[in-house]
Amino acid sequence: MQLTLHTDYALRVLIYLAQKDSELATISEITDFYRISRNHLVKVVHHLAQEDFIHTTRGKHGGMRLARAAELISIGQVVRRMEPSFDLVECFSNDNRPCTVIPICALKGVLQRAVSEFLALLDQFTVADAVVQNQTTEQIFATSQLRNTNSTKNKN
Repeated sequence: MQLTLHTDYALRVLIYLAQKDSELATISEITDFYRISRNHLVKVVHHLAQEDFIHTTRGKHGGMRLARAAELISIGQVVRRMEPSFDLVECFSNDNRPCTVIPICALKGVLQRAVSEFLALLDQFTVADAVVQNQTTEQIFATSQLRNTNSTKNKN
């Protein structure tokens, strides 16, 4: 099973915002930090805001922040809301033609159980659990902020 890039980026945004505490962060700041597509991140941020994981503020001094404490945001909940489906195999989807081995196949039940257990495990962790607080973390974010400051100066 592989999570979509959309979900990957959503988790990255939440981890980034967890580091910022209640400070606002911008899309440009996050795209520069992770070196990812701005267009794709805009869609991810919009979806995160729709699902009430983050709050966004428009305008010159706008940005985004977590909608609630990182300890209250379940990774399982984020994955469920960001992933379009968990159809691991063709027979999971109601849109596909019936498989010829359905009468004798137990694989679908095994895979459904695996997905359920995967999500149940993710439910046991929060965004706060996904962030290691140490000196290295502080250095990574400090270096990023310095790089962003220099990048902004060079653009002007």
